Amino acid sequence: MKRQGAWLQQLVVLILLAVFFCLLFYTDNKYQTPPPYGKSGVITLREKDLERQNPVFLIDGWLLTDENVKNQPTYIGEFSNLQRGDLSVSPHGQASYQLTLRYEGEPRIVSVDFPQLSFQYAIFLDEELFARGMGNGRITFLLEPGDHVLRVETSSKLGYYSGMYFPPALSTAETLLQVAGIRNFVYALAFLLPLTLAAFTLFLWQTGGSINRWFGLLCCCYALYMFRYFVQLFAMPGAQYWFLAQNLAFYGLCFCVVQLTVLASGSPGGKIWKWVRMVLLIWPLILLILCLLIPVFSWAVFFHGKLTDIYYVFTFCGAAFFASRGIADQSLESCATKTGCSVFGMGLIVNLFFSNLFEPIRFFWQFEWCGLLLVAVFGVMMVLRSRRVLRENDALTNHLEEQVKMRTEEVTQLLEERKAFFSDVAHDLKAPVFATQSFIKAIRKSGMGVDMELQGYLDQAEAKQWEMARRLQGLSEINALDRIKEEPVRISLKEMLSEIYAAYHGEAEVRSVYFFVEQPKQDGFLKAQPEKLNILFENLIYNALKATPREGNIRVSGRIDRDKIYVDVEDSGCGIPEEELPFIFQRFYVGEKNRDTGTGLGLYIVHSIVAELGGTIGVWSAVGEGTKFTMEFPQNI
Repeated sequence: MKRQGAWLQQLVVLILLAVFFCLLFYTDNKYQTPPPYGKSGVITLREKDLERQNPVFLIDGWLLTDENVKNQPTYIGEFSNLQRGDLSVSPHGQASYQLTLRYEGEPRIVSVDFPQLSFQYAIFLDEELFARGMGNGRITFLLEPGDHVLRVETSSKLGYYSGMYFPPALSTAETLLQVAGIRNFVYALAFLLPLTLAAFTLFLWQTGGSINRWFGLLCCCYALYMFRYFVQLFAMPGAQYWFLAQNLAFYGLCFCVVQLTVLASGSPGGKIWKWVRMVLLIWPLILLILCLLIPVFSWAVFFHGKLTDIYYVFTFCGAAFFASRGIADQSLESCATKTGCSVFGMGLIVNLFFSNLFEPIRFFWQFEWCGLLLVAVFGVMMVLRSRRVLRENDALTNHLEEQVKMRTEEVTQLLEERKAFFSDVAHDLKAPVFATQSFIKAIRKSGMGVDMELQGYLDQAEAKQWEMARRLQGLSEINALDRIKEEPVRISLKEMLSEIYAAYHGEAEVRSVYFFVEQPKQDGFLKAQPEKLNILFENLIYNALKATPREGNIRVSGRIDRDKIYVDVEDSGCGIPEEELPFIFQRFYVGEKNRDTGTGLGLYIVHSIVAELGGTIGVWSAVGEGTKFTMEFPQNI
């Protein structure tokens, strides 16, 4: 059922495209415009012919003169070169096309556009030279009643086109300007759109897979091929050689079409693809060599044309074959690629069968339409694919957020359980620890049976008991800190320093220590929990009071520097040995001088609170000179 549905989808696309080409054939085709038509070297024009929406295309009635014929009737587009089917005659050389404009009506200023004259040309009207050059040509003149002889002389030495192959258009300057404006716009769009998509896929070339890379290359080839229009329009340097770059771009485009079809079919390997790929690479080389041999060998242009037609058919058959192999694959990339490649292949075939029967007025040739549709199909595919990837990423992100939230809740619950466990342990161990301390004191006091050996054991037991009591006290302090749940508030630095002075200067006076607080010149604000700030400065200042002798001093100061707040706590106490400084913020670390009284948690708690506020703390100290702690906090502006 999937295979039948896929075939039906491809068939519907091709039918719609065939209908579209039929509409183009009758609405945008120079060869389907109404009369007047030229005959026997004369075309009769009336005033109403110059007032219609489409120009008059000078297709029929021309008289051709070259090295082999004189005044031979022909129509523009009948022959692509001067060989006219005779392989013994050179396709290049000089030629003259003549048509008499027989006008019946009021005098009108008109223009004649000569498109894609990719060789040297000269345009004469009534034996007066009006234009000379290479590329697109245009003349403007006053069309008066009577006969006017229009003659175009061409001289070609390169390429597979020679003579005048694309019909000129005659009308008022306004009509021709409107037609040219539409053509310029659509070709500019057809050139810029693929380049934009190619640039977009550059970001996906490393991670997007082979389809993205080949699509980007296809867009570049199509843009290079469409650039030929502007090369002819502006007669750019090297325009006579541009057909080589144009051919290379077209061959690259065909190769990308088949390559994308192979990738979309899901079977890029196999001997068949290796042979097809070899042909697709070697065949263009043969065609390019034939292009270069056309000026030397007269038969080269004939074989170039026939091999090009065969190359069209081979490309279409290759794309159709590989598309049919993976037709059951209904992925977005597969369906879009196979649809686009079928469209392009049909464009090649239609262009082959409508040779010399179709030439667009305002828009594109059939295979150019198909190339643009192919680029558009892939562009839509890229957009839909990007949207799908974004939706998948959003779903993954939302799922990840849910997982993180769930894990965070689990970790938070685990931490709360651990805190409760340590709190219970600290509470339950207090009784046996203090009971053991009481038993040791009772044994010492009784003195019964206490000899020197037992005295040593009691000293060791008492030391271990004191260490356990100190650890329990530390656990109690940490648990008390964790139980603080108040919301952080905006705190003024000046007010905080004033409260510190009010809280500790009295106790400092009792100890005969000078206590100073220095306010900053300007106020600053930090966001914190007031109770934790109290614990922070309580630990620092009590440590300073313990270390500072009588008549010493303690100084607390604050300052503002841009978006930072700095608070210093400095004392003139005993100082900390240099070898102990790296460890003072570690949990349960006690210096040598405080081994009998310290818990090893004061500075650890200070460091934890400072880090929680997004700040840092540093220390300077020297034995006998004092200690200075410097804290840096982010300012809450």
